[in-house]
Order: sequence, then C-alpha cells, then structure tokens
Amino acid sequence: MNKIKVYMNHLLNKLLMNAEDEYVFGSKVIGKFFGDTKFPVEWSNEDEKKLHWWFDDLHCPHPLSFMYENIGVTASWNVRYAFRRFRFPQSKDWIQKLFNRYLHTALIPREPEEAKRYEAYYNMIFPVYIKKFPEWWKTRYEPELKRNLDYLDNFDYEKASLAELMVLLEDALDINDRHWEIHWILNFAQFFSFIRFRQVYAEIFGEIKEEDEEEIQKMLTSFEDKNWDAIKHLWLMKERVKASPNLTNIFKRENAKEILEALNKDSEGKEFMLEFEEFLKEFGAKAIYAHEYIYPTWRDEPSAVIELIRTYLIMDYNFYEHFYRLKNVRDEAIKKMFDREMKEEQRKKLSEALNDALTLAPLTPNHHFYIDQGTNARMRQVFLEIGKKLVKENVIDKPEDIFFLYYEELRDIASNPNFLNAKVLIERRRKEWEEAHKLIPPPFLGTVTEWSAKEEAWKVGLWGWQLPEPTKKVKEDLLHGLAASPGVVEGIARVVVSVEEFDKVKPGDILVCDMTNPAWVPLFPKIKGLVTDSGGLLSHPAITAREFRIPAVIGTAMATKKVKSGQRIRVDGSKGIVEILK
Repeated sequence: MNKIKVYMNHLLNKLLMNAEDEYVFGSKVIGKFFGDTKFPVEWSNEDEKKLHWWFDDLHCPHPLSFMYENIGVTASWNVRYAFRRFRFPQSKDWIQKLFNRYLHTALIPREPEEAKRYEAYYNMIFPVYIKKFPEWWKTRYEPELKRNLDYLDNFDYEKASLAELMVLLEDALDINDRHWEIHWILNFAQFFSFIRFRQVYAEIFGEIKEEDEEEIQKMLTSFEDKNWDAIKHLWLMKERVKASPNLTNIFKRENAKEILEALNKDSEGKEFMLEFEEFLKEFGAKAIYAHEYIYPTWRDEPSAVIELIRTYLIMDYNFYEHFYRLKNVRDEAIKKMFDREMKEEQRKKLSEALNDALTLAPLTPNHHFYIDQGTNARMRQVFLEIGKKLVKENVIDKPEDIFFLYYEELRDIASNPNFLNAKVLIERRRKEWEEAHKLIPPPFLGTVTEWSAKEEAWKVGLWGWQLPEPTKKVKEDLLHGLAASPGVVEGIARVVVSVEEFDKVKPGDILVCDMTNPAWVPLFPKIKGLVTDSGGLLSHPAITAREFRIPAVIGTAMATKKVKSGQRIRVDGSKGIVEILK
C-alpha cells in the first residue's frame, strides 16, 4: 500500500511543477498533468488540456456504468439550465468527460467584462429566491416531485408490455430532466442563503477565522428533514421490537435473511412487516451511491434496514436523547453568537440572515431524498423492469445487464432483438468496467490555475475542495486528508464498500468508506469516527460528521485501500490525520 502513497505524491509533484508566467483563461498556471502509463488519457484536442478536470469523487467515486454515463450524467448535471436562469457570473459552462470510466468535470470561466455585467442581474435576483423559495417549495416544487415519483412507483409494471415500458422510459426521462431543473433552482436558493449569512457575519465580526468557521458549521444545521425522519422511523421500529419478547427473540437470529424469514412466518412478525414495508415505501429509495443506476436500493435489498434496526436494538439507541443533544449544540452556538457585542441594527440584520439560512437548510437532505436518491432510484426501477422483459426474450441474461448498454442501443434491441449481440457486448463492457476499478484516478487532470484551484465558486467555494499538498516523506501508518470535523478518537476501523456490509459496522466503530450520502446517515448514530477517500469540507460526509459531532478526516484518496477492517486507528479530525496503530 506504500506504493499507492508514493504514486499519489508523484502525481502531485508532477502537477505542481514550475509554470512561471504562463496563463490560461487569464489566470496563472500552477501546473499540468495529462496522464501517464498508470492512468493513460486520450485527449480529444488541445483545448481540453487547457481545462482543470476535477475528479468528481464527491458524486461518482467509482467507474460509471454505461447507461448512467449516457443518461444520468447528462441529465443530472444539467447546469446550463441553471446558468441561464440565474445568469451565473463566474462560469459560463460546466462540462463532463469520462477518463477511464471515471467522471471528471471542468468549469469554463467567463471573461471579466461579461462576468461583471452578469453579476448585477445575479445580485438583483438572489434575495428573491432566498425569501420566496420556502413557499415555492411547499406549494409548488415538493408536490410536483411527489406526484411524479408516485406515478413511477404506482405504474403497473407487471401488466405492461415491453412497448409500454419503453414509452414509460420516455416519461421517466422527462421527469428526470424536470427534477434536475428543480434541483438547480433549489441549490441556488440555498447557496444564496448560506453565502448571505456568511457575508453578514463577516461584515459584523470581521473576517471569518478558523474558530468562527466551526461555530458557523454548528449553526447551519438542519433538524427538520427527511434524514431525521428516516432515523426516527428506524428507532420507532426498534422500540416496537424491544417491547416484544417475541420480536426481540426473532432479531437474535444470526443474519438479516434469517430474521426476515422468521418475521414472515410469525403472526406478530407479519404485522411488524407491514410497518417495515411502509418504511421501505417511504424511505427505501436509497442506494449506497446515489449518483448511479447500477447499485441496489434498500427496496431491492431490505436486509440492510433489518441490520440497522438490529444494531439500534443492541445499542438501545435513543432518538430523542440524540436529537436534542445535537440540537442543543446548535442552539448554544447561536446563543454564543448573539451574546457577542453588536449594535441593534446589526443584531436584526444577522438574525434575519440566520433565519433565512436555517429555513433553507433542510433542502440539502430533502432534495437528496426526492432527486439525487429518489429520482435515480425510480430510473433504476424503470430500467430493471425493461431488463426483465428482455431477459424473458433471451436478449440479455440478467435485468441488471441493461446498465451496460447505451440508451440508443436499448431502443434498437427492444424493437429488434437481432440488431446486435447484446450478450457479447455486455460481457465485454462489464470486463472494461471491472478493470477500471483497479485504477487509481488522479484528483485532477489538465491544467490547474490559481482561479480553478483557489477561487472557483463550485468545487472550491461550495464544496470546500482543496488542492492536495504532496508530503515529502511517506509513512506507512499515516494518512493525510482534510480536517472535516474536530476531535480525536481511537477505535476499530470498519471498511465498507457496499450496502451488504452495513451490518458489519458495530457500535463504536470508526467508519472507513469512499464517500457517504443520505443512505449512510442511519449508520452515524453508532459510529464514533469517520474516514473517507473523497470529499471536500462542504461535502456530505463532512457536514454530516459535524452535525453528529463525530471526528472526521475526509479526502484521504486511499483510506479504503490502505486501512483494513479490524485494525485499530486514531482519527484526528482537527489536524486531518489518520494513524494506523500497530
């Protein structure tokens, strides 16, 4: 594993080469990296090399399936709509490209004169979104999202013909596009509110120092959202099991499969399963990695939920004690801020900015629930139902094989099964996808400038992306990442790379994984530390760790490759260091 660290440092040192007096898009070049023998890159043209291609491990840490590359990436990153609607001043385009099946993205800056002109309109409209969006969400957008998802959930897949399912796919694609438009309206509204609060805070108290940053993160925390709803429902089911000697005994079975079988054979267990099915209907559209179609959801594999309930039972998790303990941390941070000396008009301005930000804070987990998770899960469902029909016609071997086709290829073989040998094509692509998992993608490709690495609004400003610094000396027992959530903790590492491994996480473990999304949130009450390969300071694992007051180091690039389950590790969330203890 030491070779991995050496290689990553080699890449960083190559990137951070001397590039004096060279400028791209008006910004000084920091360095360049165009690939090597370990990560070969085919460039379409020289202009591509001028861009800073950022490895989007925040959303897609693994090689993409072919269908998601074709449909999911194009639709879910439909930012041209947002740039047009908001007249975003800093960037004029946001493009994506797969290198060895890993998703990289690049932003193209506007010319300074154009940016200044666009900024006036941008600044004019964003207060409207801050004030109006909560009502729009309640009366317009959330009902629209629910209606569309209900339509896809309640479609009679069993009776539908292949032709009817192909038409449904077109409806699903329209829904998908619309939901991602809503996603960007929502994201900009919340983005505006958080930026505005920080601006007012800095205006009143001066620059935002490191200690201020921690207090701000405590304040900008949501406690009324779908994440907490899911945790509460899991706790209520745990309480039902705890109150019943019979159900408690069933949950002592060796694994989730045996528990489910026993519940379905027991009269009281069958009643419990009705509640369990309702939970899956409401919260089951969660996959271990939301930005894909290929990964199963809780609805597909409910054993993960059974294991969560069993863990909550073992640790006797108390939802309200946990909820109010964390909420008090937020309230104390807010009180501490308002106890500081300020003028009355400043207090009023700060209070208004904070209230706006807190009103919009639940939109992060809620839009994940309906769009990032919810919509992608329904797209997966539609594709799988089509896949089942193609299996019956002996066109493909398994429903999941459909994700190794492209959209137009699917339409070709659905209308003419002999158009191509789908089985041979799928097998070749599956091998290509599996081989790609062996590669270590660099965090960036192309040309990195001062603007792209330090000033750009999205990966730097919103997600807290930082240009990694190479370490001169490689140490086998140390990992370096971003200090995402303060505190120091020692414990047993539990490496999780699939939803099937959720049950291996025990109370008091330190979770080590690629990246988290809201599907992982029910694990947070039982872990005492977090380490990830990916993410920036405002990514999901960083925010969630801070909300749960769990020390966390993120963006290590190689934690899942270097740390082994069962090893004892020390996580320093204040310094961004993970030590593997011998």
